[in-house]
Amino acid sequence: MSTPQTKFQQLLRELFQFDCADLDFGIYRIMNFKRAIIERFISEDLPRLVNDELNKGALAAQSQATQELDAARKKVLEALGEDALDADGNLAEKYRETKAGREYLVAQERARYAKGRHALETAIYNHLYSFFSRYWQDGDFISKRRYSKKERYAIPYNGEEVYLYWANHDQYYVKTGEYFTDYTWKAPNGVTVHFKLKAADVEQNNIKGERRFFLPRLDEITWDANASTLTIPFEFRPLTQEEQSTYGQRNQQEAIIAEALEKIPKRLPKNAPEALAALIAEKRRTDGTAVTLLEHHLRQYTRRNTSDFFIHKDLKGFLSRELDFYLKNEVLNLEEMEAAGEGLAEGWFQLMRLIKRIGLIIIEFLAQIENFQKMLWEKKKFITETFYIITVGNIPETFYPEIAENEAQWEEWEKILAIDTLPEDLFSGNWRTPEGRIAFLKAHPSLPLDTRHFSPDFTDRLLASFDNLDEMTDGLLVHSENWQALNLLQEKYRKRVKCVYIDPPFNSPSTEILYKNDYPHSTWLTLMHNRIEITQHYLDDGVYVIAIDENEQERLGMLLRSTWLSSYKIVCVSIRHNPRGIQGKNFSYCHEYAYFIYPSDEKKYIGEAEREETDVRNLRDSGTESDRADARNCFYPIIVMNGQIVGFGEVAEDTYHPKGSNERLPDGRILVWPIDTRGREKKWRYARQSVEQILDKLEVRKIRGKYEIYFAKEAGTVRTIWESAKFDASEYGTKILQQIFGTREIGFSFPKSLYTLIETIRITTNKKDDLVLDYFAGSGTTGHAVINLNREDGGRRKFILVEMADYFDTVLLPRLKKVTFSPEWKDGKPKRMATAEEAERGPRIIKVIRLESYEDALNNLLPFDESGGQVAMQFEDYLLKYMLRWETRKSETMLNVEKLSKPFDYCLHIYCDGETRVKKVDLPETFNYLIGLDVAKREVLDDNGRYYLVYRGMTREGKRTVVIWRETAGWTEEDYKRDRDFVTKHKLTEDADIIYVNGDSLIPGAQALEGVFKAKMFAGVEG
Repeated sequence: MSTPQTKFQQLLRELFQFDCADLDFGIYRIMNFKRAIIERFISEDLPRLVNDELNKGALAAQSQATQELDAARKKVLEALGEDALDADGNLAEKYRETKAGREYLVAQERARYAKGRHALETAIYNHLYSFFSRYWQDGDFISKRRYSKKERYAIPYNGEEVYLYWANHDQYYVKTGEYFTDYTWKAPNGVTVHFKLKAADVEQNNIKGERRFFLPRLDEITWDANASTLTIPFEFRPLTQEEQSTYGQRNQQEAIIAEALEKIPKRLPKNAPEALAALIAEKRRTDGTAVTLLEHHLRQYTRRNTSDFFIHKDLKGFLSRELDFYLKNEVLNLEEMEAAGEGLAEGWFQLMRLIKRIGLIIIEFLAQIENFQKMLWEKKKFITETFYIITVGNIPETFYPEIAENEAQWEEWEKILAIDTLPEDLFSGNWRTPEGRIAFLKAHPSLPLDTRHFSPDFTDRLLASFDNLDEMTDGLLVHSENWQALNLLQEKYRKRVKCVYIDPPFNSPSTEILYKNDYPHSTWLTLMHNRIEITQHYLDDGVYVIAIDENEQERLGMLLRSTWLSSYKIVCVSIRHNPRGIQGKNFSYCHEYAYFIYPSDEKKYIGEAEREETDVRNLRDSGTESDRADARNCFYPIIVMNGQIVGFGEVAEDTYHPKGSNERLPDGRILVWPIDTRGREKKWRYARQSVEQILDKLEVRKIRGKYEIYFAKEAGTVRTIWESAKFDASEYGTKILQQIFGTREIGFSFPKSLYTLIETIRITTNKKDDLVLDYFAGSGTTGHAVINLNREDGGRRKFILVEMADYFDTVLLPRLKKVTFSPEWKDGKPKRMATAEEAERGPRIIKVIRLESYEDALNNLLPFDESGGQVAMQFEDYLLKYMLRWETRKSETMLNVEKLSKPFDYCLHIYCDGETRVKKVDLPETFNYLIGLDVAKREVLDDNGRYYLVYRGMTREGKRTVVIWRETAGWTEEDYKRDRDFVTKHKLTEDADIIYVNGDSLIPGAQALEGVFKAKMFAGVEG
């Protein structure tokens, strides 16, 4: 039978994740490690705490008073009969003066408002249950601040004129809390079952759709009898056309699970009955129903992309404040206290103190779990891979013979760049022959070389050939969850970005983000708020641009004004991105929005004339009446030729009045239609300049057979409605991508128009070297726009693109390689080669890095360490506050400094390419970003077999810095002397203000980098 005590104890087991007791990875393994101690607290320590408190002070007196009343009642009934007391315990008038009656009345008065022991115990457990259950929902604590029965909820309002509040405002949005890659559980019979994710081996052209599912690889199930381990591999991929027919159009994952439950047991080896027993063992759910362990864990595993997850930023603070409020509002009853009198007041306060004490113990431990996960989220993540895309025109020709011999690189160029379709001549070389390849390299300077196709030695020598590596790097691509990328990069790019452009998920029916708890808007706001907050480190006088549609536009506007951007100028621009409209009920949506946010203290002007920034006009006709409204604020006359506007230029003093707008003058001069800067029309005139003279001076581009003119503008004249046909996302977004890849199936939906990005970047940046950041990079349109714009106006803008999805490798990176090679594509083939000028203005180096994920961090929480006598500590001390951090301190994901003596062999288990693998971590690159180093020189030296990796550069504080990495495991004093002499001989630390080196050293002026590494990695991290 359930009692208030057992009901609360069961809730505690849920809060402490007892339902995950059989999971054997990540934080679950740690929790399971201490499961017995936690159970002892729930089943033994908690009842003892309550019992001890009830045996002392005012609560004991109340219990005694109720006991004495019970004794007096028995005496009355025995001495005076059953009619002496009525049903409510009132003594009959005629017995009040009897001895038993007088004793009863005294006992009754003493026990008035007092509660018996059972009632007190029931109240304690009921209050504890009521408090914790009101915030616990579907595996998360939701910040619903309770107020009263009449006004159910309160919000933390501080007198603002307008205050935006949402349910998850004090949390981090994590894409999913169950992003399981390798999932392990233990059955009651001791068998370990491992769901292992492996790379899909299905041809890409055989799969349909974008949604992906978990499918078991039944033929690869293995049983290790010695280790009692059953391994079941899975793929995570879209369905093939045949599978779509098999599993239907709805609830496909359910159908896959049903089939797996039938087939997996049949694929087990016949000599492994214990494996079968592990799968079919019973798992009882909280609702009383039972399923097999296999079914339970299959559902857990496949939930990966069906829910989101939140991490509280301050769970302890929130629950502690709410507990205080609960005690005052729900436990402390002033009316009852007043009626009871001062004599019973102490009992009320003792009850409150007990509930608070137990509540705070539970809150402390729950906060430890939450803070540990928050710490893993907030810590700077390791770089797990670094490679470079370098155009061959920027590579010294001494490397060309090695490039010519690298078949993997030529195969990629043939596959991605379609170099086999290029015209051949004597000067361009024949890339199919060994002798023609070097000529081909020289003739095609925009060829993008990928260092992954080359040996580490080649890459080291190539990078060492650059004397200003970071300055030559025009693009940085980061394959990572975007908050994690922004968290790592902030020191290096602090206040450097001039334009942040993001195109986040719109939360529309077609792009709805994952959410649970029925909080779609709240989840979206948390996602955005987290990233808007961290972006402030990147901007000073730059512009923040956010694309959005009608689903979240108004909430986004309120959100922007509730953050650090509230002091900025915020302008909402309407962009006609789909002229045909997206059909909805009653209305067809043709436009979306872009918020332009920039400093309001006159630091920044959008499209300011002195910065040569411009706006777009799409004037394709000859100046008819319908187009005149679009031509306002141009301060040069429009030039018309053969019915098309082809430019603008100086106007002669004499005038000519034509009969028609398409009329050509006898001497070949061109009709013009001048508009002055105030928008007043002037008379028709003609220019004395030739078309060629005029076009040489203009930013003119021909698109789809028509000229697009970009007019220089005065500051403050960017229009808030963008109506040009070039902003059509279908025509200049999807179709451009299809032309680049030569297929309608590009694996990416809803790209922005390329020209929307070009104009956004044009009016928010300088030509020179402004930095553009896009951390919802999608298909890479922002990078494409920067490349095109630089080629157009001679700028050297740089870009940082962040994307976490798989199409980083299948769409984004190939797209940038393609447009680096050639500016125009059709049917997946280059329409023409980049000119020498275009090649020179294109990207020189694009750096690519991948980061450890939050899920990777969770899955690398080994080993556990209980040394130092910590197990002897009491629950309230070690287990309550320190256990998680202490026992994982030597995990690689926490930076095990003891292993930095072999820095080039530092490894993590990383999910990549569809499966988890042991991969080496790039500690040197990680450290460079942590200290914000602008790398000038990267070089590798060899001291008779000893490998030295040396970086020289400048920190943000202007300190000339050298970072030296080498392997020191097993070194003696003689080794350190040799190390010092080698560094001195090669002048590796010459002119350096700061010298970092891994491990001990005798190098003059050097400091060990381990402490700095650890401090920077966990800077700002709490918990």
